[in-house]
Amino acid sequence: MTETAALYAPADRTGRSPYSKVPQVAAIFWVVKILTTGMGETTSDFLAHNIDPPVAVLIGFAGLVAALALQLAAPRYNAWIYWLAVVMVSVFGTMAADVLHVGLGVPYVVSTPFFAAALAVILWLWHRTEGTLAIHSIRSRRREVFYWATVLATFALGTAAGDMTATSLHLGYLDSGVLFAALIVLPALAYWQFGLPEVPAFWTAYILTRPLGASFADWMGVNHERGGLDWGTGPVSLGLFVLILLFVGYLARTRADVEPERP
Repeated sequence: MTETAALYAPADRTGRSPYSKVPQVAAIFWVVKILTTGMGETTSDFLAHNIDPPVAVLIGFAGLVAALALQLAAPRYNAWIYWLAVVMVSVFGTMAADVLHVGLGVPYVVSTPFFAAALAVILWLWHRTEGTLAIHSIRSRRREVFYWATVLATFALGTAAGDMTATSLHLGYLDSGVLFAALIVLPALAYWQFGLPEVPAFWTAYILTRPLGASFADWMGVNHERGGLDWGTGPVSLGLFVLILLFVGYLARTRADVEPERP
């Protein structure tokens, strides 16, 4: 079968495909993931401060729906489509957390455990339904839906947690970034040195990338009075966008993160 024909090969009768819908997890995956978290944070803030906030939320939601529609329609992993979906989840996940705090007045110390509980429920339902949370098993529509619901919940949780440490706990954005940089090392050490299973190690690190990237992006973007470098959310978003394009372009060209076909 040629590569073009294989690309559009249908799923079997169980609804499962031999082709993965997510990338392999390697160092470059974490680099791009952190870049998307930072871009989502500053892009959300830029939109909210430069256009009417309800309109910004609608734009973010429309972008999320369009990106996820492309991702779900794709027969296999495509670097451009996948990372577009991650970026839009990052933007809208930030907006979801900010709507609770800014729009409804819910404190971050409340919204953070709320999103944590929502994430726990999604993971429980996923495991109860599919029997696994492994990202290497994302080869059916139902598992992919669970995967993206989990990703969206992690972004909302990470946004609330990062803002909670930076503002509610008064650490500031830079110190929050340093805190989460230290915390993200723990699941890696637990996995490599103490035998922590792959699934909890991955999802713990995945959650922590959100406040890690967002905290440093906020620190670069906000003004000096808020403890930042005052580069502006627009320029920071643009800079992160260019970096993401370069990395994703490399992945699309080399296919270095494409999981092998499974029988």
